[in-house]
Amino acid sequence: MNWFEALILGLVQGLTEYLPVSSSGHLAIGATLFGVNGEDNLVFTVMVHVATVLSTLVILWKEIDWIVKGVFKFKMNEETKYFLNILISMIPVGIVGVFFKDTVEEIFGSGLLIVGCMLLVTALLLIFSYYAKPRQKEKISLKDAFIIGLAQAVAVMPGLSRSGSTIATGLLLGNKKEKLAQFSFLMVIPPILGEALLDLLKGLKGEQAFGGVDTLPLVVGFCAAFISGCFACKWMINIVKKGKLVYFGIYCAIAGAVTIICSFA
Repeated sequence: MNWFEALILGLVQGLTEYLPVSSSGHLAIGATLFGVNGEDNLVFTVMVHVATVLSTLVILWKEIDWIVKGVFKFKMNEETKYFLNILISMIPVGIVGVFFKDTVEEIFGSGLLIVGCMLLVTALLLIFSYYAKPRQKEKISLKDAFIIGLAQAVAVMPGLSRSGSTIATGLLLGNKKEKLAQFSFLMVIPPILGEALLDLLKGLKGEQAFGGVDTLPLVVGFCAAFISGCFACKWMINIVKKGKLVYFGIYCAIAGAVTIICSFA
């Protein structure tokens, strides 16, 4: 991977991490077009995901500061309840990360067919959640947080949008769209940072977790993902509030169909 390929893939990651079109799926497509091998792609994916986590911290800093200050009051207030929801949502993806990490890595290197199929699933989720009109709840419950966490765990599949899956699931459960984008972006911070830490420890043990990627492409991709992620995060929050997810569903359906056709070419 050279620096220009890293720049394009970093921009793709930063934009698509927040838009409900699957960052992992688009990275897999881009990596295939550029001829990046599975190991290098996995390493690069971890780096640019960490970059987008940092962009979340920047854009949602006020909300994070609100939660942290409330938690350290050591009483059951709204901030603590919100923090507990985030912890509950992390359980499913934590189980996947601990017990099925190797399986997930194999899936990421298995080609474009599964990416195309999961993009179609993303499209169905987005379109269905757009037309469904469940009762609107004022707050996200612990039960809903866990179910949304299950959606996040399933969305480790390349091509299945994490933000699309979690937001669509929350909408189908009857949660207000104004609250879901923020919750969806905050709940992914601990799992991604945990994944990065595990890979760092693996590298320190001499297992060549960093593959053959040079430093320059990693830095370029990281910076591109961070900057584009800041713009996309703010944009996506406004999109969810306006309820325009159906258009992304149409895009995912087209992208999924094209990807499936190309996988047989």
